[in-house]
Amino acid sequence: MGKVEIHETTEVSIKGIYGFIERKVTKFGSGAKVDCPKEFLGKRVYIVITRTNNSVPHPVKW
Repeated sequence: MGKVEIHETTEVSIKGIYGFIERKVTKFGSGAKVDCPKEFLGKRVYIVITRTNNSVPHPVKW
């Protein structure tokens, strides 16, 4: 896989979302991965990269 282009911005607005999940990126071979539930296989997702390691104050519970 080649290098992924990052679109740098300070705000994102997306309509029609199902919800959101906060996860930590983990090492996977020579790359990285983000785990998510199997129910989202085949769905379109967006990964938002934050500048800090602060977590969301009240994570969503499914």
